[in-house]
Amino acid sequence: MFLLVRIEYELSNTLIYRKFCTQATKENFNIGTIGHIDHGKTTLTAALTKVLSKTTNTKFVPFDEIDKAPEEQQRGITISIAHVGYETKKRKYSHTDCPGHKDFIKNMICGATQMDAAILVVDAAEGTMPQTREHVMLAKQVGVQRIVVFINKAEMVDADLLELVKLEVCELLDEFGFDSSKAPVVVGSALMALDQVDGDFGQRSVERLLEELDKLEAPKRDTNASLILPVSSSFVVTGRGTVVVGTIEKGILRKGDRVQLVGAGKCLDTIVSDIQIFKRPVKEVRAGDHVGVLCRHVHHSDVERGMWMTKPNSVPICNHFEAQAYFLKPEESGITSCPIRTGFTQKIMCTTWDQTGRLVLTNTDMVMPGDNFIMQCILQRPMPLQVGLHFTLMHGCSTIVRGVVTSLFNNLPVYSLKDTKTLTKKVQ
Repeated sequence: MFLLVRIEYELSNTLIYRKFCTQATKENFNIGTIGHIDHGKTTLTAALTKVLSKTTNTKFVPFDEIDKAPEEQQRGITISIAHVGYETKKRKYSHTDCPGHKDFIKNMICGATQMDAAILVVDAAEGTMPQTREHVMLAKQVGVQRIVVFINKAEMVDADLLELVKLEVCELLDEFGFDSSKAPVVVGSALMALDQVDGDFGQRSVERLLEELDKLEAPKRDTNASLILPVSSSFVVTGRGTVVVGTIEKGILRKGDRVQLVGAGKCLDTIVSDIQIFKRPVKEVRAGDHVGVLCRHVHHSDVERGMWMTKPNSVPICNHFEAQAYFLKPEESGITSCPIRTGFTQKIMCTTWDQTGRLVLTNTDMVMPGDNFIMQCILQRPMPLQVGLHFTLMHGCSTIVRGVVTSLFNNLPVYSLKDTKTLTKKVQ
């Protein structure tokens, strides 16, 4: 009798394990909501999980669990990026809910770098607004190739205004280099869907949105390259250790692997104790997966956003590089910029890290908006860098320069940042 029960138990565990493995190997797609503040990005994120919770293994994530920081709940806005997992019959989705408020544009850029495609949420009553434009521009700059439009709060306006908003959004997409003819537009109401209201603007609109998402072609994942996992956040699990969270850009990561956390002038050796995808333990993850990794013998205070998890000694940390760059025009950046000269110091953003950097112009004394130019940059602290890496240079909350790394050099002392003459001599 005991043997029979034992066999049934083992068989049950095997079937559960096989079922889980099938789910774990389902294709992952990184999606995210972008758009102006209060246009309904977080409400739509919650509605997606609500609708899918009825037909798949998706867990419903309420609005207040997505905007869970006390300040977010008090102010009613998203400040930090939030990640939510859900799945359709076709594939898994790792969903990034980006902040729409201008003050938190840095967090939005961090979120957008992790997306394969974006859902642009536009309020039907307001149409495109300042952060709508900026989010579309930033999405293009960080490499997001595809956009699906969700015109929200459609129950509040008439059909004529809806058509005008559609035209306005299509013009905006075309302006920033997206092909609006290939960008599906879904009209609906995230709040009605969240409240389980039937009808074209209710749950059916979210179902149509999911159908359009499933039609998007997943990008080719580079699983043969060495591991790169930019850290977007970290936290402590009491009694177990430090967990780093991020989306794998390249390579494969397995439980038990020896890896390094590099960046901010540090190099931390560790071993992967555990890996989870939205609280599900897995033994192996690969490029495109959004994961949490439990790191052995790493103090949480030593980990910073922007560090990379890599194979040992595979990626240099560097504070001095050369780049090909473009100075955005006022109509592209949204602000009127002064000329840039050697010694110009601003925030540099790349993957999930940001650092203060000082520029040295190599072939000219000054560049103007609209100019392409070659520059060298010295960062305040050495960060993980590779040739071909894209970055943006911020002025306040606006992007004014975008560029690509072309060469890496030996590190320069930090004191050079304070002295333009010394800096120029060191570079030359």
